[in-house]
Amino acid sequence: MKKTHLGMTLSAFLLALCVRVDAQQPKKIPTIGLLSALSPAVVSIWVEAFQRGLRDLGYVEGKNIIIEYRYADGNVDHLSQLAAELVRLKVDVIVTGGALTTRRVKEATSTIPIVMAQDANPVGSGLVTSLARPGGNITGLSFMSPEITGKRLEILKETVPGLSRVAVLTAERSTTDSETARELQSAAKALSLKLQIFQGRHPEEIDGALSQMTKERVGAFVVITSPVLSENRERILNFAVKNRLPATYPNESWVESGGLMTYGTNLADLWRRAAIFVDKILKGTKPADLPVEQPLKFDFLINLKAAKQIGLTIPPNMLARADRIIR
Repeated sequence: MKKTHLGMTLSAFLLALCVRVDAQQPKKIPTIGLLSALSPAVVSIWVEAFQRGLRDLGYVEGKNIIIEYRYADGNVDHLSQLAAELVRLKVDVIVTGGALTTRRVKEATSTIPIVMAQDANPVGSGLVTSLARPGGNITGLSFMSPEITGKRLEILKETVPGLSRVAVLTAERSTTDSETARELQSAAKALSLKLQIFQGRHPEEIDGALSQMTKERVGAFVVITSPVLSENRERILNFAVKNRLPATYPNESWVESGGLMTYGTNLADLWRRAAIFVDKILKGTKPADLPVEQPLKFDFLINLKAAKQIGLTIPPNMLARADRIIR
């Protein structure tokens, strides 16, 4: 009886010790990798929206979530190295912005889940099989860039009296750019506008493209989204003011920095919603089981300060249609 009692006591002591040790084991804090082709200053509005989305879901950075930030500062050749860094850190999920960034991460890993916070055309660029069934390790959000470029041209035509020649400034040839170009050509034909496409893949080439636009006497221009053009935003905006040229830009950050206007997806909302994808993945859902979502918010922004700088009077009907006006 004494041996039995001693054995039971010892077993209870060992069990209590094991429970205590187990309780003292720290839980692994999930780590998110965030990779952008742009600089922190350019993408700050969207990263802040993502952080806000995480907080809404109960995540507190540094307490129950860790975020490893990597920025290429417009040097897209640096993306592969940054993607490899995040893979070596064995992060739990990687958040990307833009097709080129997502592709570099896809090349670096086929196992770590990837959430596209924004992608112009993930099916067309081959990143996912379909929106409903993305397959592989990639899911996220599309901002439907090719589909809305025609609308931007239409708004430009309605805003600028007598407009007949429009320049398109783009950075590189890709599937997305080709679809965007086709959409613009179709819209231009319907609006009786002549389009001229200019390429700027590095700062010197951008300057050359802008100079050529003035020689061609275009009446306005459209900027197609790209990391290179976004990082050279200031020189493009200064060119528009100096040459008194109306333009429509890729997103709200351009207009808030002094651009005339934009129409398109509310990218901050997409980045906020990207946090929902991250949350689901961290809780066990596979990326392949999460359909790619499309935009819910579209914004038309006008900057009246920019209009005054180039001597343009915005028609009252366009002001009435704007979702936000910067005065």
